[in-house]
Amino acid sequence: MAPPCPAAPALPLCALALLLPAALALHHVPVLLWSTQRSQWNPDIAVHEGQVVSAQELTALLQPLFTQNSRNLVLFLQDRLSIDDFTYFSESYGNKNPFQNVQEILQSSPSSLVLPAVDCKATSYLLNVLQESGDWKLTNVTNLNVSQLEVNASNPNLLVVQLQPLASDLKDISTLEAIAENDKIIGRVTMDLQERGIHFSVIYTAVRPSRNSRRTDVVAELRRQLMAAEEEESSSYPPLNVTTGNYTCILFHASNFSLKANSSVLIDLTNATFLTQNVDISASECSDSNTTLSLKYTNPVNGISSLEIRFLMTNKFYEVSARGWSTLHLVEIVQDGEKLAKFNVSGISAPAEYSFHCQLVGTSNLYPARLVPSNNEAKNWDVFISKLQIQGFNIINNQFSYASDCTGFFTPGIWMGLVTSIILLWILTYGIHMIMQLTTNSRFDDPKGPALSVPQTE
Repeated sequence: MAPPCPAAPALPLCALALLLPAALALHHVPVLLWSTQRSQWNPDIAVHEGQVVSAQELTALLQPLFTQNSRNLVLFLQDRLSIDDFTYFSESYGNKNPFQNVQEILQSSPSSLVLPAVDCKATSYLLNVLQESGDWKLTNVTNLNVSQLEVNASNPNLLVVQLQPLASDLKDISTLEAIAENDKIIGRVTMDLQERGIHFSVIYTAVRPSRNSRRTDVVAELRRQLMAAEEEESSSYPPLNVTTGNYTCILFHASNFSLKANSSVLIDLTNATFLTQNVDISASECSDSNTTLSLKYTNPVNGISSLEIRFLMTNKFYEVSARGWSTLHLVEIVQDGEKLAKFNVSGISAPAEYSFHCQLVGTSNLYPARLVPSNNEAKNWDVFISKLQIQGFNIINNQFSYASDCTGFFTPGIWMGLVTSIILLWILTYGIHMIMQLTTNSRFDDPKGPALSVPQTE
């Protein structure tokens, strides 16, 4: 039974908890809105349990932001966020509430609205919808120093804050820290604007949901359904293919393909690469021994006019294994046609007739397949690729071949279990051996006869 809701103004986050079971679908994300002006949204607006807000419904709910007197809008855009993040991280880490600022702002705002489940298609193109809704002055906040921004209150201003991604680590504690840092950014930006006396409205949402449901009380059957839905969601778009004539020579797929420049500017290339395919691959090259996948993007973010990413692969025959191996040995990032960042690749190889698959690939030293910076320019970039699958040779029927995974059969956990088992088995064997060496007495005292004398030599 859900706990009773406190009285307003804490109602928005309480509504999140009450509507949580109905919003576990992995293709929904929450949208939080608040404003410094009163009566932005009708207090009678109700989002019933199980309702998924469509793109048309979201646009209708955003109309007050387009018609208010002071049209200053701040969009906090995160790469991933799910409704269960609000309860899981708050409940699992004691007094550490990573959404403390967001919660306090929602409670104190004159007007707020919480939408627990919004179609991801609506949030993926939210920025485009906002830009088309009016003549906004678009400003990408990258250095998070709002006090230096020139905001002309007489004209509509749209401030876009790209929050840091959550998929930068393998552990929940790192995700917790990323969410807490984003919460601090939201609190700092809103506080600075309020201190300057600027009236504004805020939208806080994400492009896609968190990959895994973090609810600890979901039954096993539902968890299996969510995992199946997650796999279906991640493979809902086809891989990017490079063709020569009528034949496909390169296949490339990832569920998340993002870069981070100078530790502040997030560049999410997933939709542009796989959904809209707003990417130029004409510079890609294919041969039997060398393959280069070239991905060129025009104006991926404000401040970068062009961006090219190259994946260089080789195919060599090794006599020791008596077979050919394909290796992704180098990744290059070219910004604005002049700044070249080079990364040596560790752990990405497969038999030439196979494709390569890895759950996490990037610059983090915790990823099983790493991109290691090889020049100074590369140190300014962070790369995040999840569920990477790539094949540059021997493609048959325009489909990926059997995948060679980056995770070996003997993982550290398996090795730990084997070593522990061997130690315990040795202790058991030694104990049995010592027990077998015990001998019993062959002679006993007779109370009616003389005392038994046992020589020291026996």
